[in-house]
Amino acid sequence: MDRWSEMALFVQVAETGSLSRAADALGLSNAAASRHLASLEERLGARLVERNTRRLWLTEQGQEFLRRSKSILAELAEAESAVNAAALDPTGTLRISASLSFAMQHIAPRLPEYTARFPNVTVHVETANRYLDLIDNNIDVAVRTRESEPDSNITIRRLAETRRILAASPGYLSRRGRPRALEDLQRHSLLIYTYANNPHELRFSRGGETTTLSVRGLLESNDGQVLRAAALDGLGILVQPTYILYEDIVAGRLVPVLDEWDLPRLGINLAYPSRKYLSAKVRTFIDFMADHFHRMDYERKWTQRFGSY
Repeated sequence: MDRWSEMALFVQVAETGSLSRAADALGLSNAAASRHLASLEERLGARLVERNTRRLWLTEQGQEFLRRSKSILAELAEAESAVNAAALDPTGTLRISASLSFAMQHIAPRLPEYTARFPNVTVHVETANRYLDLIDNNIDVAVRTRESEPDSNITIRRLAETRRILAASPGYLSRRGRPRALEDLQRHSLLIYTYANNPHELRFSRGGETTTLSVRGLLESNDGQVLRAAALDGLGILVQPTYILYEDIVAGRLVPVLDEWDLPRLGINLAYPSRKYLSAKVRTFIDFMADHFHRMDYERKWTQRFGSY
């Protein structure tokens, strides 16, 4: 029996005035209760309870230990109650890490609804186009576009898959012409995302055919929103995930290029430390985002081809 249990047994003995009633209350045999009480007294080096065949009573040391034990156990119960309440009612600061593009387009627009549901949560969004260490940076939830984490203590929840596509503004394509084959890209101005894997190589596939094209950018940036703005202004053809460009394509502000070819797809995931004992603020945000992605049918939208637009 641990110290907390020994203390609880002692308090039960003192309050019921009976070792057997205390044993019944805690689901112990009389022998086990007597053994645990003796162990407590031996560890403390003091006699806490005196007894004869008719009754038991506390010694002076026992009365002092009872007073302190009841206070300690009350504080423990209060602490457990507070934690249980927090597990049901989200409170505190929720720290989220995501790229600027994802934060702007898929987190910030959802925050009014989330904070209306959970008004006791303060949201801190850390935008970074590189992966921050969750533990070192005290991040609760991070949006990642890789399928696994090097740290086995990090849990992944999948949100959706997205294609990566080439797109340009109608104005650019009117001036420079629309590429009809991959080789045509060599004569065009490309807008390159430098944090992509091998940003100066584009690996295309179509059916069973694969080809790798070396490219050089007219503009290169580590931020997708810089490239998107440049593409909208007619500077060139950009390569970005559909989740960044979908609304622009549907609205006709950007036009897919060579859409019959596929680039390696990206998985959009939520990463968070540990699956066990998630705080309410983390659990509610993860479920909130997963439910929103499901309702919006983003994976179907972001993996389709755009021939109909």
